Amino acid sequence: MTVRNGEILFVKSVKDGIPNRDPLQDSDARRLFPEEDGRISLSDVSIKRDARDYVLEAEPNGGSSQRNYIFVQGKLNEKGRLLTRGGLAEWIAEQVDKKKEAKENMKSVLLEHSFDTRTFGIVYSVTPKFHLTGPVQFGWAHSLHPVDSQYIQGTVVMPSAGDKEGEEGKTQGTIWTSYIVPFAVFAMPGVINAKNAEQTGMTVEDQELLLKALWQGTQHRQARGRGQQQPLMLVHVEYTDPFFRIGYLEDLIALQPGEEAWRDAGRRPSSLKDITLDISELLRTLEQYQEKIERCRIWIHPSLRVQSDISPYLQPLW
Repeated sequence: MTVRNGEILFVKSVKDGIPNRDPLQDSDARRLFPEEDGRISLSDVSIKRDARDYVLEAEPNGGSSQRNYIFVQGKLNEKGRLLTRGGLAEWIAEQVDKKKEAKENMKSVLLEHSFDTRTFGIVYSVTPKFHLTGPVQFGWAHSLHPVDSQYIQGTVVMPSAGDKEGEEGKTQGTIWTSYIVPFAVFAMPGVINAKNAEQTGMTVEDQELLLKALWQGTQHRQARGRGQQQPLMLVHVEYTDPFFRIGYLEDLIALQPGEEAWRDAGRRPSSLKDITLDISELLRTLEQYQEKIERCRIWIHPSLRVQSDISPYLQPLW
């Protein structure tokens, strides 16, 4: 069985944090839309990082088949320095006992043994250079409602510097500042290109691991500044036609109450209890193109209220 042309729609939420900060805006939330629009965004890079970090933990040492090493990662050498692209590639080749083959054809070694190379593609800038477009491409995730980030500060009991001999110690700890988002719901689109999957050797097993990594990777990669993240809905549509896709699935879902409700008087959702996800237009569209669809699967978090009957597509959670 080969990978089919497909689309992904991933919806997730965050509480009391910002999963993807903008370094050009004092690490506030990323805003791609005008200020009056109010929505915030997450880059595709942050979503891929969640998936990669999950595979690193779930498939140690490349997994039992040694096919699931992660190429794009921060790995230190024995001197405590980060490995370069070439260093990471050579490390993977050494782990699978293919150093000789790698000198002749590093691309084939990475495609066979690196999950993210097969799935997301690679830009290998070490001679001999090569570039492969990944079968899986994500768009930016945008919030489904206006979001206000809050500027906060606090203190820690420890001072920022230690005492020097002969000097008096400090009398208070360090002040810290940060931006947080109280609550937000994001929708992220993605595509799977069957022709590119043929070129990279991405398999159905890779596809299934990716879907699991999106869900469980969101739960796994937690940090105080990133907030409490929760996967809410994952949709995977597979097509019979390798050159067809519906496109813009994220535009076929909406929160209830609608957008205008959240713009009036500065009102904002504060938890899942405040919202319902309306996917009726998405389901109508799937029905409209059913002759071109091989299969559609939907995973839903039990805490999310959904408006529409998804029972024909509903899948058990991992």
